[in-house]
Amino acid sequence: MQTVMITGGTGLVGSALAGTLVKKGYRVIILTRNPPGSSLDKGIRYARWDVRKGTLDPDALRETDHIIHLAGAGVVDKKWTQAYKEEIVNSRVNSSALIIDQLKKNPHRVKTVISASATGFYGPDQQPGHSFIETDKAATDFLGDTCRLWEESIQPVAEMGIRLVKLRIGIVLSPDGGALKEFMKPIRFGIAAILGNGRQVVSWIHIDDLCSMFLFALENDHTSGAYNAVAPEPVTNKALMTGLAGIMRGRFYIPFPVPAFILRIMMGNRSIEVLKSTTVSSDRVTRDGFQFRFPQIKAALKDLLDSTGQRS
Repeated sequence: MQTVMITGGTGLVGSALAGTLVKKGYRVIILTRNPPGSSLDKGIRYARWDVRKGTLDPDALRETDHIIHLAGAGVVDKKWTQAYKEEIVNSRVNSSALIIDQLKKNPHRVKTVISASATGFYGPDQQPGHSFIETDKAATDFLGDTCRLWEESIQPVAEMGIRLVKLRIGIVLSPDGGALKEFMKPIRFGIAAILGNGRQVVSWIHIDDLCSMFLFALENDHTSGAYNAVAPEPVTNKALMTGLAGIMRGRFYIPFPVPAFILRIMMGNRSIEVLKSTTVSSDRVTRDGFQFRFPQIKAALKDLLDSTGQRS
């Protein structure tokens, strides 16, 4: 039985991933600043780390075979003040630096590090018909710079002889929160909110496929470097919202465009992300052998809504 250490393991993705790993027979250690006295989940335990203080439980590190690095302040959780933008970047870069420092200082048997990144790496679509691939350069906007620094911050583990995989994650659809929960709120009142002109492309992934992709990267030694963690068939915002509304309410909903200027007033700079079209390719991960359970949005939404009891 091998042990996987997860940073950011109490978040939406980390919680789902921890459960997936335990079901597959792994032991899981979740790093947190305030570990609970015990875990109700068999196979999961908690260990202490503190990025600001530069500490990580060395005993937990000695038990670890693989590290999955998800830690980072939420990108859409707060307004993008200068202070919060610095927190978004520093929470990722500094946590990577702590992992590297502790791997250098302490005896360990870690052979794999899988780090989260995001499709914000690429910025908006530049050419009609072009899907971003892993060799494309990072955008020079805030999220592009953030993702580039995030990936560069964890890169030194590869120079230590540890296999490194970076998953550039798209919009994660989960029944337990995140984007899907926000999409569903107006639909419960019969309104499908179309953001801006609705033509912007959303590169998404079902939470189960994302967890499976982490597992795939963990268990296949031929995987390394960057992979786009998105479903093979991106959709427009309008198709996503009307498809979701149709599954939840049948014909009993009204498409309601939300003008871009309203979104800018409500969200500030964060509105750039919901109005941006980013078409991302999943070809590399499928060529390496990964199989999606939910490649198409309709089946993904039906599955997610079945689990929440929200289907019409």
